[in-house]
Amino acid sequence: MYHKLLFMSTPIGSLGSGLGGGVELTISNIAKEMLRRGHQVKIVAPQGSISSSLPIKEIPGELQIPAQNQTRTEPIFIPKNSVLANMWDYARQVQADYDLIVNFAYDWLPLYLTPFFNTPIAHLISMGSLTDVMDQIIEQIATQFTGTIGVHSQTQAATFKLEQQCTCLLNGMDLSIYQFCNQPSYNLAWVGRIAPEKGLEDAVASAKITGIPLKIFGLKQDETYWQKICQDYPDAPIEYMGFLPTVELQQQLGKCLALLVTPRWVEAFGNVAIEALACGVPLIAYHRGGLTEIVQEGKTGFLVEPDSVQGLVEAIKHLDEIDRYACRQQAETNYSLEAMGDRVEQWFQKILKK
Repeated sequence: MYHKLLFMSTPIGSLGSGLGGGVELTISNIAKEMLRRGHQVKIVAPQGSISSSLPIKEIPGELQIPAQNQTRTEPIFIPKNSVLANMWDYARQVQADYDLIVNFAYDWLPLYLTPFFNTPIAHLISMGSLTDVMDQIIEQIATQFTGTIGVHSQTQAATFKLEQQCTCLLNGMDLSIYQFCNQPSYNLAWVGRIAPEKGLEDAVASAKITGIPLKIFGLKQDETYWQKICQDYPDAPIEYMGFLPTVELQQQLGKCLALLVTPRWVEAFGNVAIEALACGVPLIAYHRGGLTEIVQEGKTGFLVEPDSVQGLVEAIKHLDEIDRYACRQQAETNYSLEAMGDRVEQWFQKILKK
């Protein structure tokens, strides 16, 4: 049974800019897989969004500020001529042309609007609990429209105390574009938005202690934070590689001994972790958030005590115990586009049945 799907992108950046973090990759991967399965898909996204293969409707307006930059008790913030409001106004006008609207924005407005739409809305929540006002509206919609809230991990759902009411979708990648590399060079990797909640300084500190060069990939979202790291660790063996498209990123990442994942907050999932596994790269990650459900301890990597540089250093010493083939195998079993497509499609069918 084929469906007409309207995907509502993140309002904090245009697709392809990197501002949306992992959500950008999630949207394009799910869209590609749904199109491959014969569904009709259109993506509504901020102006300037680019994709070679996906049908995008660009909407002008002011970008939304990221939720992770807000404190727990802050009120709702919407700028003048909000791109978020403009995107949802467009959705309201065309809703009759679609069977299902899928919201990828971690924002209050789409959740609030759910009861006012005639077309059902599915919400894929990309982060854990951050603000009181978001927690409240997510819980409200989870109760009022059962089964419409999707998450990436059980750990993430638990931050909202909604483990029973959310559909856990994990994530998936087009594994054909990730090459397995069994002969790494003498480098560690760190990938992500360069911002305080990502904890990059711990990875830099562990590179300094071990003497193993660290390659840093990602968008410099917070230039002041980056400068402070450079000042605090002037002689650490680090190299900033820039924000690379997926194909180039995986070529570089695949050659690294391990990926260090050092979040200060509860990451819902960690797309970059499965990108690394797909290349055969072991994970050394803090025991926090969705990563606890991805890393197979001693088999595809190591989980270490959160915020412990010493823990990272100890785990690096044991990297030769990890079989890089096991890492690729885990990606193929759990995180292929097909596996994710099955989970997402079943979720959509359930919502539409209701």
